[in-house]
Amino acid sequence: MKFTAITENHLYQKAYRKGNRKSSATVGVFVLKDRHASLLQKQHPLKIRTNRIGISASKKVGGAVQRNRAKRVIREAYRQIDREIGVKTGYLIVITPYPKAAEVKMQDVKRDLRSCLARLDMLPPREDHRKPEPESVPSPAGDPPAEPSHTPGSHIPGAAP
Repeated sequence: MKFTAITENHLYQKAYRKGNRKSSATVGVFVLKDRHASLLQKQHPLKIRTNRIGISASKKVGGAVQRNRAKRVIREAYRQIDREIGVKTGYLIVITPYPKAAEVKMQDVKRDLRSCLARLDMLPPREDHRKPEPESVPSPAGDPPAEPSHTPGSHIPGAAP
């Protein structure tokens, strides 16, 4: 799913000044509550609340090729995190890649981005996703155990009953 981009410079500046920041080896993440989230929700065709995302790569990351690769990798990592776990909505999120982001694999950037978002309390709480095993219902004391509906080997053609 495409996400809404931050297009105004003053929103980047506001996220840098007033937002909460966490960083890792490959990315820095700034998060600020979006004051216009409800207005954007009304304008959205599906009437859902979204985040506005901005990725800002400086020349310290490298040349144009490295900067674009870092932005592509971060964009895909964010998409995967949002699809798998879900990210809280209604925020401005500015992600800045560090020089290492252009060199490492996408899974490393994804791990670091997920860690930063979790420390910023942007991910839902972790739950145990294992399904609980159904509890066996004990039979009443007087009932004998149920007999199997078929006898072993009865599914073999030509076998005697």
